[in-house]
Amino acid sequence: MKEPRFRHELKYLCSDAELAMLRVRLTGLMQPDPHAGPDGCYLIRSIYMDTLYDSCRRANEDGVDPREKWRIRSYNRSADRISLECKRRESGMILKKSCLLTRDQFRDLMAGRPLPVSDANPALLNRFLIERRTRLFEPKVIVSYQRRPFICPRGNVRVTFDRNIAASASFNRFFDHPLPERPILQAGMQLLEVKYDDYLPDHIYHAIQMTSMRQETFSKYYLCRNYYHGGRTHDI
Repeated sequence: MKEPRFRHELKYLCSDAELAMLRVRLTGLMQPDPHAGPDGCYLIRSIYMDTLYDSCRRANEDGVDPREKWRIRSYNRSADRISLECKRRESGMILKKSCLLTRDQFRDLMAGRPLPVSDANPALLNRFLIERRTRLFEPKVIVSYQRRPFICPRGNVRVTFDRNIAASASFNRFFDHPLPERPILQAGMQLLEVKYDDYLPDHIYHAIQMTSMRQETFSKYYLCRNYYHGGRTHDI
């Protein structure tokens, strides 16, 4: 596996109509992600962790640089592949590291049970377990959305359409369908993300330009947490 590296990440809020136009433009320029389903999409759910005093949320709000977020992620509601991820933002660039969790490890983390730091664990898991003990990390919110990804080997570009972004705190129903959740954006508004390594090819750059689109500083975690007070739900 390649060593993770810092990448550029651009985000734009778009309407349904704009995403439909962008999909037509990109279909001839980029490849669909082979990990997506027959419809070209997959469902992402992430449990974001934060400290007892919401340090990650406050760092986002204050624009702290560098800053990190920890999350546990699954795809298509499957418990067969559960990953722990650390996303670090530094000088406008993003670095994501991840490792797999067993179902037992996931259940213990959700239940607040201690897990041993061990040489048998991935280094990232050991680091999180230490931070969990010293900084009192706990589950705060589930962020859920449907993703349609496009990829391009040149520049290692990944363009994703994230639709129906929603928040939930039903942690014991993480793999269920349906999941009690609440949309966080206005009806008809979705998110476009563009990630790349050293450069963004001109033909992709021009394809995603639309007059009404503006680059945004958009944090799914931060916006989803805005629906909660003190880490507790309001009728979710």
